[in-house]
Amino acid sequence: MNDRAMGAVRRYDTTIDRAGLALGVGSAFAGLIVLGLLLLGGKRDAFSLVSGWLIGSVIAGVAITAVGGPLWLVMHVAGLRRARHAALVGAITALAIFVGAQTYGFGLFEMPPMDNRALLLRWLSAIATSGVLALFAGATGVLMWRIAYRRER
Repeated sequence: MNDRAMGAVRRYDTTIDRAGLALGVGSAFAGLIVLGLLLLGGKRDAFSLVSGWLIGSVIAGVAITAVGGPLWLVMHVAGLRRARHAALVGAITALAIFVGAQTYGFGLFEMPPMDNRALLLRWLSAIATSGVLALFAGATGVLMWRIAYRRER
């Protein structure tokens, strides 16, 4: 059988050291996103920017490990190990977390009575702003995938 036919099904695999490196790079990249948001918010103080990047990186690392890790483990075991799968896990996870945070837990928790009048606008705003962050989370997932995975031979 020729190599072209054998390459039709690409399988990807990782090692623990590459996965750890990917987690570190993904955390640092997420910290850069926090840094960018701080700059957009008007922060110019060097201490605030550096501490924001460090704190953002640590919190992102914990979130990636606690939330994205189990989801990615399921995808990995199921054989869904391509870049598009990593982008999907990152984007959908971020979208769900940020929409839920902005809509009182998807409407499960009590909201102030005055927010009832603008509920539709709150949902639209939550989806739009979370969508932007989900794009960055998807890009972070692809970056981490590229570092962690290599094609099997």
